Amino acid sequence: MNRRTAKKLSNKLVLAVHMADIEAVRLLLRAGADADRPDADGTTPLYAAAVRGDAEIAAMLLDAGADPDRESGTGDEGLPLCGAAAWGHDDAVRALLAGGADPNAREDGGFGRTAIQWTTTPGYEMPETRQILKDAGAFIPLTLL
Repeated sequence: MNRRTAKKLSNKLVLAVHMADIEAVRLLLRAGADADRPDADGTTPLYAAAVRGDAEIAAMLLDAGADPDRESGTGDEGLPLCGAAAWGHDDAVRALLAGGADPNAREDGGFGRTAIQWTTTPGYEMPETRQILKDAGAFIPLTLL
């Protein structure tokens, strides 16, 4: 597949994820769309699924080879697990963890927040999500105890 076709498929895949069109996602993956390739804006399909809370599409992308610890965007996005945790999308958090997401990974190239830190951020407090992350082995910084 040439680069131009791959780029078009990636853009369509991220759009299908944003639209929660599971059938389109399935068809695009079958057509050769890379589950890990970002669209023109830098958004990865998995991040788009995570912040929407779409566990089914997230699991499909993970099965198709999406990296659960790949950062999305150019600073205004981040790790899929952090995005799902910040919004309390527990099913997506579980799908990401089952797909191999590191519960202790930090955003912003390793210098930002972890998923569990998002669950205690004012305006994003998610105690149920925090418990899921703790059960998965997320390190709890002393400042959160």
